[in-house]
Amino acid sequence: MTYRSTAFNLSRRTAVLGGVTALALAPFASAWAQDAAAGFPKRPVTLVVPYTPGGPTDLTGRIIGEALAKKWGQPVIIENRPGAGGNIGSAMVAKAQPDGYTVVLGVTGSHAINKWLYKNLPYDPQTDFEPIGMAAIYANAIVANPGVPANTLQELVALARKEPAKYAYGSDGNGAASHLSMELVKAQAKIEMTHIPYKGSAPLLNDLLGGTVPVGITGLPSAAPYIQSGKLKLLAITSARDYSGNNYPSIASQGFAGFDTAAFSGIFAPKGTPKAIVDKMSADLAAVLGQDDVKEKMHKLGLEVQPTTSAEFAAFLSRQIAQWREAVQISGAQVD
Repeated sequence: MTYRSTAFNLSRRTAVLGGVTALALAPFASAWAQDAAAGFPKRPVTLVVPYTPGGPTDLTGRIIGEALAKKWGQPVIIENRPGAGGNIGSAMVAKAQPDGYTVVLGVTGSHAINKWLYKNLPYDPQTDFEPIGMAAIYANAIVANPGVPANTLQELVALARKEPAKYAYGSDGNGAASHLSMELVKAQAKIEMTHIPYKGSAPLLNDLLGGTVPVGITGLPSAAPYIQSGKLKLLAITSARDYSGNNYPSIASQGFAGFDTAAFSGIFAPKGTPKAIVDKMSADLAAVLGQDDVKEKMHKLGLEVQPTTSAEFAAFLSRQIAQWREAVQISGAQVD
């Protein structure tokens, strides 16, 4: 009995001493983290874009990467890691060293929709990352080949009701925000249109331009040059309001009150990245997003700059995950 009592006391004493040691070292650890953040970054930073080059996520990443590189005096390397709806690149960053030197430009698909779309998602968008900050919000655009006799969403709806077999639509991929947005339109309008999933924006736009598919929905940043040149017709955008400066009408303004499925993009670091580094990256991201040249580049692509703090971005992410759960259920989309 005496032996057990002594062992218990020794164990308790060790635990107490360990706690005291940890408390004593805490200020030094905090000071080290602050020093590391103050000099961050000291080498190139890799910004993983988990989608193909040329799409809205890639374009956003390149604008931000260029601006941050100038601010930091260090290269920001854009690394495209597409596949599985953004899962491959996102999972890679989730497992990366949590030091701030490898981050991902997560979007609606990779960090909100996929949680409900994939049965075996290789990461959790909320528990495997540190949200740095939001970058931008952008609409998806419903566009048509010039040969389609519709200039508005309501005219397309009328055509689809009259000849449902004739007007298929293409999207960026099964379960993408573009796909789910169009399925919500179909459900509300009570129309049928066959869905043709593509592997990203570029191949979809090629087929739209060639007339292989009559209608498509993809990121406005990717479609904007073709809309502005008249090679494609814009029927509607998925944001809550019109882009008045560009004469881009929203779905909501065309008989779908309250419709808003605008996509977001933002930077995430691996879970465990020191808070001091997260805070510095968040402040630096907000700073470059506030620059006139960055805002102008974003605006030309149909992107709305949306800087946030890390905490604000985390709260926004929670709301997005809840919202897209309903959209996935309505569409019936699922990827094994």
